[in-house]
Amino acid sequence: MNRGLWRYLVLIMAGLALDIDAHQTSAEELVFISSFAPGKEGAIHACRLDLATASLKPLQRTTGIENPFYLAIAPNQKYLYSIHARQFGGKEHEEIAAYRIAGSKGELQLLNRQSARGTAACFLDVDATGKTVLVANYSTGSVAALPVQEDGALGKASSFIQHTGSSVDPARQKEAHAHCFVVSPNNQFAYAADLGMDQVLCYRLDAAGSKLTPGVQPFVRTPPGAGPRHLTFHPNGKRVYVINELANSVTRFDHDAASGILIERQTIATLPKDFAGKSYCADLKITPDGRFLYGTNRGHDSIASYRIAEDGRLTLIGIEPSLGKGPQNLAISPDGKLLLCANLPGNNVAVFRIDQKTGRLTSAGDPVTLTSPSCIRILRLPKSQE
Repeated sequence: MNRGLWRYLVLIMAGLALDIDAHQTSAEELVFISSFAPGKEGAIHACRLDLATASLKPLQRTTGIENPFYLAIAPNQKYLYSIHARQFGGKEHEEIAAYRIAGSKGELQLLNRQSARGTAACFLDVDATGKTVLVANYSTGSVAALPVQEDGALGKASSFIQHTGSSVDPARQKEAHAHCFVVSPNNQFAYAADLGMDQVLCYRLDAAGSKLTPGVQPFVRTPPGAGPRHLTFHPNGKRVYVINELANSVTRFDHDAASGILIERQTIATLPKDFAGKSYCADLKITPDGRFLYGTNRGHDSIASYRIAEDGRLTLIGIEPSLGKGPQNLAISPDGKLLLCANLPGNNVAVFRIDQKTGRLTSAGDPVTLTSPSCIRILRLPKSQE
């Protein structure tokens, strides 16, 4: 091969490499963020997240929904479900609104609404088949399962379970307060963290019929006064991590996928040892590769970062400012490189870069101003739209 032809081929290959790199670094995600507010201030925002620049740009604002505290997206990414409450935690049972996601800019088309069968509905999850939506009701201390119809709309609750019990904190634990309801990775179980009872309750899930029945181990206790709020599974399905709102800690459980049984293994603090003020945990998320975990502190207004060992043990990496007041909810980009934090009373969403070697967080820029952001959900755009 002569030298001129070789140079030409090298230039072509270099150009192709640049095109491939540009396509990879220009990948974008569609992000939905709820504004937890009544009346016209309540809304679901659609934003575009650029993975290369870590910029978050507003696209759409869906109104006609009040106090949309929590969101969930169907596995097929065609439907979004949201809490809807004229008076959050009032006397009326709240509703769950079903939307069709219409287009790459996050347009939402309302399908219907169904009763959550409780008040202060605070958590939603969708099973892996997309046939069941789960809801946790904080004030009334209950959980329910609602069937999903073929068009994505919701049917009336097929299962409803009222929690009963209390724990040691007279101010916050006089009665049951279900705070999350999460489907297991194998889609056979659903776990509810109940802040008022200091328990994580296990239910066997029949997704096809949207039915719940108590598991072989009906519940496992968290440390007294912990106040379990949210839980998440490690990507390998062998661990469950629970963030405790009242005790400002994270508890690790081993998880047996076949039986649903949880075994407590570790509890670790989310706050610095010298912090003497009031703070309450809210949310936790794990990177897709299972190496790092992050949890929020409202009051200390920070994000605690942990390294996850092979056996699941947590080691604190650091505690960084959340760049806003009251960090409520977290989301991690599918590539594991960005973390988004909704600072609800701070009225902003902060974006952080995740160091892929150490897990440390660094700010990716000024937070985006948004009214009372309470929940963040990321939807992967099809390649043709990236």
